[in-house]
Amino acid sequence: MTSAVIVDAIRTPSGKGKPGGGLSDIAPATLLAGVLSELVTRNGLDPALVDDVITGCVTQAGEQAGNIGRIALLAAGFPESVPATTVDRQCGSSQQAAHFAAQGVIAGAYDIAIACGVESMSRTPMFSNTQGLDIYRPVARRYPDGLVQQGIAAELISARWKLDRINLDAFAARSHRLAATTAMDGGFANELVPAGTLTADETIRASTTIDGLGGLRPAFTNDEYKTRFPEIEWSITPGNSSPLTDGASATLIMSDEKAAQLGLKPRARFHSFAVTGDDPLLMLTAVVPATRKALSRVGLTIDDLDVYEVNEAFAPVPLVWAHEVGADIERLNPRGGAIALGHPLGASGGRILATMLNHLEQTGGRYGLMTMCEAGGLANATIIERLS
Repeated sequence: MTSAVIVDAIRTPSGKGKPGGGLSDIAPATLLAGVLSELVTRNGLDPALVDDVITGCVTQAGEQAGNIGRIALLAAGFPESVPATTVDRQCGSSQQAAHFAAQGVIAGAYDIAIACGVESMSRTPMFSNTQGLDIYRPVARRYPDGLVQQGIAAELISARWKLDRINLDAFAARSHRLAATTAMDGGFANELVPAGTLTADETIRASTTIDGLGGLRPAFTNDEYKTRFPEIEWSITPGNSSPLTDGASATLIMSDEKAAQLGLKPRARFHSFAVTGDDPLLMLTAVVPATRKALSRVGLTIDDLDVYEVNEAFAPVPLVWAHEVGADIERLNPRGGAIALGHPLGASGGRILATMLNHLEQTGGRYGLMTMCEAGGLANATIIERLS
């Protein structure tokens, strides 16, 4: 069977997703065009050979509407013959783009595809595409008590798994410490491409401490939820959650035969894929069954993995995941995660994939798994194998 291989994976630095952030002056299509252009240039690839560009983007409104993947590739100077589509699997959108691209290669539909993603949370605010809409009304009969926003879901899983504020803040401080150390050691250099004047992640706070995080107030408290969920201790703060972030990412994927034909050296191959759903009220727990599904499909166990990346949308998510699958915390997000490196929604899957790939190469590991919780109780999981 044809293997789908990763030839390269790059990303912009993470910019603070607010006016004045390091990437806030760059339109999202322009931001994505930059990584697309750099991806083909640094690999000496004729962009006319690309069969499809599959783009993740969550808030497809305003400047991110109108199939932003197609707009970006045209802005990057790709030939008009190259197609593109834009997908939305919420926070896992560019991870899903990578799945679709790799699966297309394995099926023989593509020789070469680019999976990419973008989100400018400073210019196209989260939820701006659903503002004023009751999007859950069609499922009100099935869930008569109502579904909740992700911050409340994070509080609910913290309460159910008995994770207190100290646990969460300690994990958040760890994320910043690991990310700062990696950045200082140049560990992100191979995946980062400058965007505008930004050359490094501006979301990392090397000085973060547990004591400092302890002074932050819970972010999601309100009287309705206090009455409905008396078990919640209100521990989710801006400090133990991922920040609003701008960014873009891109991954070059092709068949192993095409890579050999073009004289390109594959860095890894896709080993297993999974996507699954779980309780939409708890919302953030599907990373557990998605991981089990991805492992079972190829006969691996959690102990066979050299690294695992679990998106730090909120600190309880990777902690609950680690508890449920029996993971070694030392192998979990060893370069920090979204709490420090940011979570530019549609671009996050590609960001995590690039970071995980470079970690495997720089440490000599073989297998890496990444998984992301997604709104609505969804999750993707991907296992890659580094190629020597």
